[in-house]
Amino acid sequence: MFLTMGVSLFTSRIVLNTLGIEDFGTYNLVAAIVVMFSFINNAMLGTTQRFLNYEMAKNSNGAVHKVFCVSMNVHLLIMLIIVFLSETIGLWFLNFKLNIPIERMQAANIVYQFSLLTFCFSVLKAPYNASVIAYEKMSFYAGISIVEVVLKALIVYLLLLFAFDKLILYAILVFAVSILLFLAYRYFCRQLFPACHYRYVKDRKLFKELVGFSSWSMFGNLALMGSSQGVFMILNVFLGVTINAAMAIATQVNLAVFSFVSNFQLAFNPQIIKTFASGDLKAHQKLVFQASKFSYYLLFILVLPILFNTTYILQLWLKIVPEYAIPFTQLILIFSLIDALAGPFWVSMYATGEIKKYQIGVALILFLNLPIAYLLLKQGFSPIYVIVGKIILNFILFLFRLLMIQKHIKFSLIKVIKDVYLQVIFVSTVSILSLFYIKKLVVLEAFNFTDVAVFTGISVLVIGSYIGVFGLSKEEKIKIYSLLKKKIK
Repeated sequence: MFLTMGVSLFTSRIVLNTLGIEDFGTYNLVAAIVVMFSFINNAMLGTTQRFLNYEMAKNSNGAVHKVFCVSMNVHLLIMLIIVFLSETIGLWFLNFKLNIPIERMQAANIVYQFSLLTFCFSVLKAPYNASVIAYEKMSFYAGISIVEVVLKALIVYLLLLFAFDKLILYAILVFAVSILLFLAYRYFCRQLFPACHYRYVKDRKLFKELVGFSSWSMFGNLALMGSSQGVFMILNVFLGVTINAAMAIATQVNLAVFSFVSNFQLAFNPQIIKTFASGDLKAHQKLVFQASKFSYYLLFILVLPILFNTTYILQLWLKIVPEYAIPFTQLILIFSLIDALAGPFWVSMYATGEIKKYQIGVALILFLNLPIAYLLLKQGFSPIYVIVGKIILNFILFLFRLLMIQKHIKFSLIKVIKDVYLQVIFVSTVSILSLFYIKKLVVLEAFNFTDVAVFTGISVLVIGSYIGVFGLSKEEKIKIYSLLKKKIK
């Protein structure tokens, strides 16, 4: 995972240097229009996984196959809807509302079409993706992530090799990678899972169940996409494509780091759904809060050294560091720490099936990002305050999610706060204070690689020690110790 993260960040650096800040910002801005419509696909991805896991818990192979086939029908319909929206509303927004240099508009339109094709293949890949998660074949993700990194490195090589318009070439190569990844997922699933052999299945009842369940999920996913990509576009309208380049760099760092937590949480998700489906609420509660706490600790160990050395890391990584890239990176990483805590909550809510009020609440909170961003920039505030606003809203959203799952899976809120979140707060506080002191005492100025490497090593040891002593229950310590003992043997 560290290898894939390192290669991914290195290739991002070469892409930025090859395209330049304006073209790099333009690509990420144009792709964001298509991604805006992905809320439909994301809603169905979670729905498909939920229904697959439910049928697996019942040991009904025929029903699992039917869920896969009908979900593929729904995804094909989604793809057609997204193409229609992208070729109408999306094209209008691209050509008449976004702040893109006139001389790059033709290239931007070509990039837009390839971004749309790329997204279509991600829609077709989604049912296979959901199946891999449902069957808990997490080792496949390790393999496919290595393949993806190799292909990204190949993209960089080809960008340097050819004299063709770099922005257009980059979009074409990313599209080619999306085809290869789709084929890899399809081949893997068809080889290992009999349920993933698609054939047209007409089941109106199941179709309505899938669409009905996902329709409420769309509220949350629409708001999630709207709040992230919408803020991206509002920043562009006020400040141009350079600010989009800074935001894209911060997002790249966050995605590389958060991928560890995403893969970790994926391992918990099927069991969270299956324990609820089987009626074992005690095991379900335990899994949800262990996943929440462990996810935070894993991300915190990675994020804290970056927060202390962001300037040096970005200067080492990039030859050109766009304005605002440093504070954006720091703030988005803090935003993701809250996301890590809340990640298992939506899986628990999906397991209950009671998502109507939950998704409406999530949507209302997330959509507040848009008027807040607009008003702040309109009043002349720094774009940094836009990201601070996102962090505050994300914390409010975390509290809302916690209260919602408390209502449905019936646990003691006071006990959870005491046993889980007070531990998290204590470990975070003493780690930050200790590292402030260590940096002041040992590393006066982190301007060279050795200082940063030493500080990072010390950080991991300090945070790991605090987690081991103060951040785990007695039962969790015994379990982790036994796992480590097995690994050593």
